[in-house]
Amino acid sequence: MSGRWLTANQVEIYMESRRKGKTQVTSSAMSGVSERSGREIEKDRREDPRTKKRTWRTRPDPFATVWLETLVPMLKESPSLSALTLLEFLQTEYSPETFADKHLRTLQRRVKLWQHQEGPPCEVMFRQEHIPGHMGLSDFTQLKKIEVTILGVPLTHLLYHFRLLYSGWSYMKVILGGESHAALFEGLQNALWCVGGAPQEHRTDSLSAAFNNERSATQDDLNQHYADFCQHYGMIPSRNNRGVSHENGGVEW
Repeated sequence: MSGRWLTANQVEIYMESRRKGKTQVTSSAMSGVSERSGREIEKDRREDPRTKKRTWRTRPDPFATVWLETLVPMLKESPSLSALTLLEFLQTEYSPETFADKHLRTLQRRVKLWQHQEGPPCEVMFRQEHIPGHMGLSDFTQLKKIEVTILGVPLTHLLYHFRLLYSGWSYMKVILGGESHAALFEGLQNALWCVGGAPQEHRTDSLSAAFNNERSATQDDLNQHYADFCQHYGMIPSRNNRGVSHENGGVEW
């Protein structure tokens, strides 16, 4: 019927009829479209008018007189200004009748387009890609604002924490002493046994507290022991003084 959009069902009926060998006249009649529309369907030249982008205005631009002279200079001086702030400014300087609340959406689109085309450059962020089975992380941590007591006596302890970076699987173990390589080896070995495998790379923090109490020769021995331990489980050892940064801004060892 003239003046009405063709539906996907009509197009399907027409094409199915043509595939069965029906003529254009018969297929058009069966699908309820004109012969001309049928020819356009077959040539794949028909476009749905609802999907076309409108390039013309349907009403006068309410900000035509103030956009370049007033609003753009304000945006250049303070690019973070929101469309709502600009609209409230116009309502104060002129009148709420001239720049009504119903114009806010129009101004929001205008400001967004200006920010994309002429605004300050956006900060470039590189998405981090975590690979399954690639990295495991170890750290010693202390519970904050939580006190554990035994028979009323505070328990001095640390927590060894192991985590697989991709899945987030975690293992924790109570450490009664301070940071040490012995505690690291014991906690890491238990974690690997629990998870049933080992990541390709294992990363720890600097373990500064453990190193500060050792002589230089002992530190070299511990480094070699750590490398041998990781090699035994097929892992690449590494340390990172700053940790692994995440997209949400957090840092995790």
